[in-house]
Amino acid sequence: MWYHRCNQLQQIMLKIKTPKTHRAKRALEKRAPKLVENGKKTLILHGTKTSNMLNSVLTQIYHLKRDSAIKYTKKNENIRPFESGGETSLEFFSLKTDCSLFVFGSHSKKRPNNLVLGRMYDHHVYDLVEVGVENFKPIESFKYDKKVTPQIGSKPFFAFIGEGFESVEELKHLKEVLLDLFRGEVVENLNLAGIDRVFVCTAISSTTVFFMHCALRLKRSGTSVPRMELVEVGPSMDLVVRRHRLPNDSLKKEAMKTASDQPKKKIKNVSSDVVQGKIGKIYIPDQQVGNMPLSSDIKGLKRERREAKKNKVDGENQSKKRKTDPRPKLSVKSESN
Repeated sequence: MWYHRCNQLQQIMLKIKTPKTHRAKRALEKRAPKLVENGKKTLILHGTKTSNMLNSVLTQIYHLKRDSAIKYTKKNENIRPFESGGETSLEFFSLKTDCSLFVFGSHSKKRPNNLVLGRMYDHHVYDLVEVGVENFKPIESFKYDKKVTPQIGSKPFFAFIGEGFESVEELKHLKEVLLDLFRGEVVENLNLAGIDRVFVCTAISSTTVFFMHCALRLKRSGTSVPRMELVEVGPSMDLVVRRHRLPNDSLKKEAMKTASDQPKKKIKNVSSDVVQGKIGKIYIPDQQVGNMPLSSDIKGLKRERREAKKNKVDGENQSKKRKTDPRPKLSVKSESN
């Protein structure tokens, strides 16, 4: 009774609701899928039964992703990612925590020390990879200089060794999921001095991958490129691929959209030309200069008044000279023969 009641509540919460306020609308838009996604968070969950080794594995993964991970310690009986209807609770937790990656651990006689790594799209299961953990060594079993301990949130290097990552479908899928799980936030520029860790994945067989976490130590080499040394700091484990599920083509096409696929917004009065480049049109309204009142303090008007006054004075002087001219006027008469 309680189990069915929980499923009903989760289905009600997963229903699409129309926001009634601007604040709720902004919150939904923030969680909605974007062409340029935010940093991905990881949700770590426990199944109905887990072994001591599996609990340690989940704790170590949370330690590696402490700045962008959420870990639940309670057991979840109704999460079965590969079964139809078993992903409802998983999608509910993804919506609640806004996580797009998850790690689910369970232990049974048929599948001991089982890890399910998966990705979400729009808070629905996108793809899944199920691996078994073997030969696990925790961080505490490694002895090294604590000065080389990688910092929390630093960007890692990845080294995938083996042809299986290019030819075997299961290992290619596992490679994509591991890259998404441990790469951290996507950046455009990277400082070499800030890289202090390496994840080394070696394909031992078509189904087994040796996973190792190492610290990176930079030393002088006599050239501009430093010499790099790897110091194993743990954890390390063998990942045996058991099952995997790829997304369908339509969902993959929708999820793989990039910012370049976004249609450009048309800018008014702006056009482009091959020769002249960007051309813009500027519309200036009629300023009606003839109707504008002019004040008497304008310097240009003062100058015109001075020039008019000067011309008037010059004209008066010339007229006075003509009136007071003492020279007699001579009249010339022509004699006719």
